Amino acid sequence: MESAGSDKTVLFLCTGNYYRSRHAEIVFNHHATVAGLGWRAISRGLALELGVNNVGPMAQATRARLTGLGISHAAYLRLPAPVTDADLTRADLIVALKEAEHRPLLTERHPGWAERTHFWHVHDVDFAVPDVALPQIEDAVLELIRRLGQPE
Repeated sequence: MESAGSDKTVLFLCTGNYYRSRHAEIVFNHHATVAGLGWRAISRGLALELGVNNVGPMAQATRARLTGLGISHAAYLRLPAPVTDADLTRADLIVALKEAEHRPLLTERHPGWAERTHFWHVHDVDFAVPDVALPQIEDAVLELIRRLGQPE
């Protein structure tokens, strides 16, 4: 589900575009639609080659959590996608899921974009189990939607 016509776009970034950024994208789009917010999310990965254990279109933990939340994800079942300079340029807002992990990748692979990126602090499965990380993403997404919905 890519952004539509006049909607603004938030780009969620993680390393493999398999788990965290995909969850953020789908949860954001669900709640933004419910709220009537003129924003849509897409997600991409900064280093897909590092996801050697990523099998299939999306992490099973992400799919299970979305199912448990009652959020449809069938339309999002695609293979992970690498971020391009065009994705970065088109985004109205860029959010990377973990600063310590993603700032160096952005700096190395997409110079100049780290300074334009908002960083969250959600650990990957090497430091936090999905039962901890996925609710953190949901809370951060809901706070982001609240802020985007406020008058400027």
